[in-house]
Amino acid sequence: MNTTFTPAALKPITPIATRRINDLATRTFHWLFAFSFLGAYLTADFERLRGVHVALGYTMLGLLGFRLVWGVVGPKHVRFKLLFGKLSGARAWWEKTRQARSIRTIGWQQGQNLLMACVVLSLLVLVLPLVGSGYLVNNDLGGKLIESTHEFFGELYLWIVVIHLGLIALISLVRWRNMAAPMLTGQVPGPGPDLVRAEQRIWALLLVLGCVTWWIWSLI
Repeated sequence: MNTTFTPAALKPITPIATRRINDLATRTFHWLFAFSFLGAYLTADFERLRGVHVALGYTMLGLLGFRLVWGVVGPKHVRFKLLFGKLSGARAWWEKTRQARSIRTIGWQQGQNLLMACVVLSLLVLVLPLVGSGYLVNNDLGGKLIESTHEFFGELYLWIVVIHLGLIALISLVRWRNMAAPMLTGQVPGPGPDLVRAEQRIWALLLVLGCVTWWIWSLI
């Protein structure tokens, strides 16, 4: 009697099902935006790096412009309609939470989505007073008051970034899933349809080229 033995290491490995939820252009915007703020914040107190600080600040403004357009004509998952749709349910969620008879009946997932939507919207809106006050400071307009205002918005922005990262870490622990991975790979594990059909590579490339061109032009 012949017995065929197949080592476990030689058994075919079934690939884990994944689905795409973020396109490359959106991910590129996210990381360029994060890099620009971090770089601008770290160079704020160095006079010899003032040019870098200013260039990165204006980069944030340019990226905001892209995001505003992308939120209208981009893929469905990044449109402002979806973001404002989440925020529009805040009142209903609050009323439901007030009437909840136990902590288990509270819509925690909806609450997480609402809070994250508020943070994302804040990160976009606050670019205007942050860069606007920075423009006045760079052109010696407004004196100490504008300088203090610019510093205030810079620190406020940093705290919102920290809250943003904290929320991602907390939700990752609660759901036992890396919630930051989709902004790196664009994919999440599990079956289901892709939310994104195209990676939008051309837009991602244009974003990178636009930022690099601006940095070279403004710093050299």
